[in-house]
Amino acid sequence: MRLEGREGSKNVDDRRGRRGGLSGGTKTAGGIGLGGLIIAIIIMLMGGDPSEYLGAANSGVSTPQPRTSPAPSLENDDPNFRIVSVTLRENEKIWGQIFPQLYGREFKEPVLVVFEGEDRSACGFASAATGPFYCPADQKVYIDLQFADLMRQRFRAPGDFALAYVVAHEVGHHIQNLLGYSQQVSQARRRSSEKQANAMSVRLELQADYLAGVWAHYADSASKLLEDGDIREALVAASAIGDDAIQKQSQGYVVPDSFTHGTSEQRVKYFNAGYQSGDAKKETLDYFFSAAEL
Repeated sequence: MRLEGREGSKNVDDRRGRRGGLSGGTKTAGGIGLGGLIIAIIIMLMGGDPSEYLGAANSGVSTPQPRTSPAPSLENDDPNFRIVSVTLRENEKIWGQIFPQLYGREFKEPVLVVFEGEDRSACGFASAATGPFYCPADQKVYIDLQFADLMRQRFRAPGDFALAYVVAHEVGHHIQNLLGYSQQVSQARRRSSEKQANAMSVRLELQADYLAGVWAHYADSASKLLEDGDIREALVAASAIGDDAIQKQSQGYVVPDSFTHGTSEQRVKYFNAGYQSGDAKKETLDYFFSAAEL
């Protein structure tokens, strides 16, 4: 990524160096120990609505007041912080331009919360073990930057654009929330069997991958953000966190009915489709919830 000279986002709530008002324990709101969570769950939760898994949506948990800033000293900060801040800013610029053109209304920018260890969200507790996620209740993306190290070391998905893909995927969930897709899926899941609910979650996640690809299309063609090899970094990351790859790594076998994010092949396919087309028209996004086979 061409980071030099690019500004970071003003919508970054930097909570590093504090625990978000939490005690020093290692439990979630539901009392589930985080230290022993297997790696499959870490990634399975990446990008999804944590309220579906933590059972804590709208639980009345108070959140720390945001401390957003223009991050004037990005050049001297943690390289991973620079990547996520610039990526968010580039998402703001691109979606701020095309969202009104496509959907006839202004784009509401999300807030990116950067924390260490654990913190609070309107969807429940945020933890390094839950991975990056988007909370629709407060319209914020939560990320512990240690996840970048996990991507490089455990999943062999290095590179600055691998981390940018993760942030763009979460912004994709924000767009889904603004357009009503998240609410539709959440309501439908409550009326469905576990297998059907998982299938709907897969469609939502693949749509977010597609939207991340659309952003990459414009980041390349309009913003000139990308360098040679960046798209490959994103595709390697998408493949590494497919449900089948995670299950093979964690348990040695695959259970397709339990998939919630899509296979490695699907995640690569739909990120690349968004990147190649740059097409985020409403009818194109509706495809993911039609009878079409994904």
